[in-house]
Amino acid sequence: QVQLVESGGGLVQAGGSLRLSCAASGHTFSSFAMGWFRQAPGKAREFVAAISRGGGSTYYADSVKGRFTISRDNAKNMVYLQMNSLKPEDTAVYYCAAGSYRTMSYEHDYSGQGTQVTVSS
Repeated sequence: QVQLVESGGGLVQAGGSLRLSCAASGHTFSSFAMGWFRQAPGKAREFVAAISRGGGSTYYADSVKGRFTISRDNAKNMVYLQMNSLKPEDTAVYYCAAGSYRTMSYEHDYSGQGTQVTVSS
């Protein structure tokens, strides 16, 4: 089992940057692909990004491609989401998830409690 705790959210102006972190517990972190999702008020949870178990492969939602970067450090059991050129429509609760790389965009095995990101215009 994997427990995930997100941090790094906050309030930022449009055009700014934030770096989200996700700390994972358990000895099987490197056996999972990792991902980030987000959920805005009144909207369904939306896939943001995924990274393979070793970190060599990534993919992104079209809405964040070129602005967001997912990375991981298996030695520290950490996954990150660097968010640049933030827009008001990026405002959401961001969740870290663990699961299969191939299916991460629509399902995962574990997720955290989320961290709020608010982008002001």
